[in-house]
Amino acid sequence: MQRYGRRLLHIASRVDPPVVPMLLGTDPGERVLVLEHLEHQKPRADWVVDYATALARLHSATHADSRGSLPAWSGPGQDDIDSFFGLARTLGAAVPAGARDELDGLVNRLTRMEGTALLHGDPCPGNDLHTSAGVRFIDFEQAALGNGLVELAYLRIGFPTCWCATVPHSETLDAAEAAYRMTWQNATGTEVCGDLTDVCAGWLLRGDALVQRAERETTDHLARIPNHDWKWGTATARQRLAHRLQIVSRLTAEGSQLQDLGRLTAALCDIMRTRWPTLQPLPFQRP
Repeated sequence: MQRYGRRLLHIASRVDPPVVPMLLGTDPGERVLVLEHLEHQKPRADWVVDYATALARLHSATHADSRGSLPAWSGPGQDDIDSFFGLARTLGAAVPAGARDELDGLVNRLTRMEGTALLHGDPCPGNDLHTSAGVRFIDFEQAALGNGLVELAYLRIGFPTCWCATVPHSETLDAAEAAYRMTWQNATGTEVCGDLTDVCAGWLLRGDALVQRAERETTDHLARIPNHDWKWGTATARQRLAHRLQIVSRLTAEGSQLQDLGRLTAALCDIMRTRWPTLQPLPFQRP
């Protein structure tokens, strides 16, 4: 990991003003990287706009020739689809006839989604330091190359790999997504490519995005939802899932290739609200 860490920081250091700490030294024998000390300040109320701007600049650090320098991002697979349909059946939702073909197509599109952006891998509140010189990202253990929409979607889908699940108010969310797209275009001369609806639906399918890293790839976490709810950080698993279902339901209602999935997510939202009427929305403020 130290080798990847040095390589990642070297790539990210191309960005000016910086979006990562300066690498001061290394000790390969001790597997240690020495970084500059940064003073974190309390983020502004609309912190996600600064966050999204810095995230776009981080993503833009790589070029086409960076392919192979870091692991490639991987999306959901057939096991995730099976788990999601298993959850739907257990909760008593009727699965529309075209949903399987839609999700097969979704997985294929996400697998083929173009991009060699420098992905943080876990861009959570807390891994972003808000300093007097701007936002700097730390803790890149899960860094990869892929399409930047994978991480821009964190703002809308509720920070799926993070203990501090949160969601901004709609006006702030719109401003942050617009800032990301403008910053990416200014840095690369290209439009952001890809479908945000697809990416959000991909995060919905991933049961491993309901638990902390040490518990991932251990069991079918979606299958646990009907009989057990668990707290991770700022939200429970059912809170996280209900939010993701609601987001995908809204996005697909605006027209997409996932109309049957949209009907299924809307039905699951209704079932969850009926079955667990005290279920709370995700918090709006970061901890």
